[in-house]
Amino acid sequence: MVYRPEVSGKTGKRFTESIEDYLEEIYLNYLGSNTGVRITDLAQAMGVTKASATDAVKKMADRGLVRHERYGRIYLSEAGLETAKEVYDRHVTITKFIRNFLNVSPEIAENDACGIEHIISDETFSAIKATLRKQAIRTMDNHPKTDED
Repeated sequence: MVYRPEVSGKTGKRFTESIEDYLEEIYLNYLGSNTGVRITDLAQAMGVTKASATDAVKKMADRGLVRHERYGRIYLSEAGLETAKEVYDRHVTITKFIRNFLNVSPEIAENDACGIEHIISDETFSAIKATLRKQAIRTMDNHPKTDED
């Protein structure tokens, strides 16, 4: 069997895996504060050279995903923030599913989710989210009430 993106509706994909990874990394820096990210820090986090990170940032800026002034910090635009949130949601949700249902170690679950998040179909992702919601409801239903509830 061969992976066929057209079956999953992934042929018109908006961004490459690399761009999505960069957006996700910049977004993770946003969670703590909105101070922007330096090229040096981004390159280090991504495990690439500063030149590679600079090229990626230029591509993202050309697509309106980030704002970056020469020698300045990198900030997500509204479009970049929206895309980064979507990628991060897929990552967290898939990691949680792999951990909760497949009992995979945290390190392996994180790594596998990094690959899957880019190719998973909307249909499969929706099914995973629905399954996790059902599990959460069942867990809440089976949780005995205490004075704190």
